[in-house]
Amino acid sequence: MSKAAIAHKNQAEAPVAVEGQPRPGEVQELKVSAHLMTLDAGLFCIVNEANPAAGMSGGLPGVRITPAPMAGDALEVISFRADGWLAGSGDAALVRVHRAPAQVLVTVYQRPNAPEAAPRLQVMRLAGSPAPVAPAVAPVAPEVMDVLAHIQTRGDVGAKFGTWLGEPGSGHWIEGIAVAAPEGIAAEDIAYQGVLGRGWLSPWVEAGAYCGSRGMALPLLGLRVRLQGEAAEQFDLKIEASFVDGSRVGPVGSDETCEAESLASLEAVKITLEPRRGRAGKARR
Repeated sequence: MSKAAIAHKNQAEAPVAVEGQPRPGEVQELKVSAHLMTLDAGLFCIVNEANPAAGMSGGLPGVRITPAPMAGDALEVISFRADGWLAGSGDAALVRVHRAPAQVLVTVYQRPNAPEAAPRLQVMRLAGSPAPVAPAVAPVAPEVMDVLAHIQTRGDVGAKFGTWLGEPGSGHWIEGIAVAAPEGIAAEDIAYQGVLGRGWLSPWVEAGAYCGSRGMALPLLGLRVRLQGEAAEQFDLKIEASFVDGSRVGPVGSDETCEAESLASLEAVKITLEPRRGRAGKARR
């Protein structure tokens, strides 16, 4: 076979480069960011709610959840995917913390020239008791609050029913919330859920329990409160909320989800609990 024929044959057998796909031997630099997340004792599920702007080109952007350096046997991480990646929406990993506090390393990988499309991670506690929420205390005398929240950069903040918890327009989101039962109403007659994603809510918790996270920079995206039993007969409930994108929602009633159409983070909420006409309610004020 002539040299010309051999050259023609080699060209025909050479792989054809596809636009947008890596070529053999090509080295691509990625944009990588790492974050340390501190968890207390318990079992947590970390779920990837993929950013709508993510193109998911070649599995990126993607996330890996691993024990932080020096974490030792204080925690273990179990991924639902065999390769350990959290790439698509709904990919998740379990983190079991044996000795608190313990840290996991969250590493995000993105293409350098792609638009900002970092995945949005949500953390849900599956087992274990969070640290108790301390009631707000006035400088002179203690004052019992009806609603408590952990707010970004502010810490634990309390409010009474009918007043704003958090500051509308502040841009600081609520990470977790607890609602107290009014005097004379059983805790199980008031239940609530935090909005964690579109169509995804946390498990129901009853009055006095903390719903959400603390110190993890993970916002609630809305709230749903339900009255049942005697509370549903004696009280009317309304919820109004503002969100970090400037939108406002409400008032909505019992067992209705209060969330923004944009699914922006919750920054302030007002829960109004009023006795029904003709009923002798005993709510604190």
